[in-house]
Amino acid sequence: MDTHPGSPAPFNLVDWGRTRYADAFERQKTLVDAVRKGKSTDTLVFTEHEPVYTMGLRKGAEQHLIWPEALCTQEGIEIYKSNRGGDITYHGPGQIVGYPILSLQKRRDLHAYLRDLEVVVINALATFGLIADRREGKTGIWLGERKICAIGVAVRTWVTYHGFALNVSPNMNHFSGIVPCGITDGTVTSMELELDEKVDMNLVKTALAVEFQKVFQNTAAING
Repeated sequence: MDTHPGSPAPFNLVDWGRTRYADAFERQKTLVDAVRKGKSTDTLVFTEHEPVYTMGLRKGAEQHLIWPEALCTQEGIEIYKSNRGGDITYHGPGQIVGYPILSLQKRRDLHAYLRDLEVVVINALATFGLIADRREGKTGIWLGERKICAIGVAVRTWVTYHGFALNVSPNMNHFSGIVPCGITDGTVTSMELELDEKVDMNLVKTALAVEFQKVFQNTAAING
């Protein structure tokens, strides 16, 4: 557990390492209950998932699975139906998944929370010289028409879970098995593709944690 001494809004920072998506989902729910009951402070979780296609709640998400299940199995990719927002996406090694488990009790605005989460990723990417932004009518974070980060959140009794998935150096071929997030007029990219060099995962996690603290320290989301 890492905290930020002297800051007005400390939070737990934990790294689960490599996890299966289903296992991480159960651990998230346990954390949500702990935060909801006041037994844990707000927490930002980092993890890398074993290869998995997850389907969100958006209508028609399952139609965006291109590869047959047999090929997915051959490639070592699980298929999981999730209760997060959004379409179908891919998680796998080389991708930093961030799960903020935050109380929004004093700031019941999920839209504002989502905008803040987008700013965290945009600002973190900027520290690596990547100028990213939102894209009109689309979810996630983009470099032009290239999506570098998927975002899908959920809330239970005003405690957030799920979050973002930032492509640092994943197996990009695995995105070929789906229409990622339902994108039909864009592509998917990664930090290593854009920078044309190896990127240290730990440095990216540090940048995300720093920007997370900066963005949320002036809101009621942390320790709300």
